[in-house]
Amino acid sequence: MAQQLQGDWLELAMAGGGTVRVLKAAHPRARRLRLTVTPKGARVSYPHGTHPAQVSAFLRSHADWLEQKLDELNLMVKPLPALRLGCPTDFRFRGERIALDWAEGPYPRIQSAADKITLVIPRPHSRALPIARGLLASHLESQVRRDVSRWLAGYVPQLGLAPTALRIRPMKSLWGSLDTRDRINLDLALALAPPVALRYVLVHELCHLKVRNHSPRFWAQVENLFPGWREQRDWLRQHGAILKAELDRLVADVAD
Repeated sequence: MAQQLQGDWLELAMAGGGTVRVLKAAHPRARRLRLTVTPKGARVSYPHGTHPAQVSAFLRSHADWLEQKLDELNLMVKPLPALRLGCPTDFRFRGERIALDWAEGPYPRIQSAADKITLVIPRPHSRALPIARGLLASHLESQVRRDVSRWLAGYVPQLGLAPTALRIRPMKSLWGSLDTRDRINLDLALALAPPVALRYVLVHELCHLKVRNHSPRFWAQVENLFPGWREQRDWLRQHGAILKAELDRLVADVAD
């Protein structure tokens, strides 16, 4: 595979034919090379002073993964409609399509029903859209926390270990992670997925409390706690790009 640097982009020729453009960016706090893929494209970040040959070699070593992720993004056949003040729409929530409507009221709040969410926004409307996005982000996070809290009560005694904290936020390419302080991070987009998919990601990160890699021992631990993990992993691979794009249109620019 040949690479060619062009401005802030790197063109990567794939083994199966075709060329992928990867945005390259030095990051002042980066400690290692990192490749991410989102509905907006591929990006490689690296510490200042990294030699271009190192970046090229890193991309070559991750070419198969990059191609797979880009294939998943191709499932998005058309852009999602933007969230507009006062315009009813619908979105995926817990694996089901539900209506999203608007209303006026004395203070910002969400009215939630089984098949509908209403954003109640007071006048004036100068900051209505950011307020609406914040309401949606908080509502989605609270749902994830309710589910996770219920499941942790069952899994923690089985593992004999517990995370030190739980953080739920939009994540560009991952569904979850476990940091060095045993804190679990979960992607807010999992609120849009069926609860069983969220449960798989939680179990995945919980099992990293015991095994910090993806060795056979790790997957045996996942299998023990959640025998249906393969189906949910495959579901997220197939539908993940659209979930992350859906979340982006709902809560874009909301600080995490």
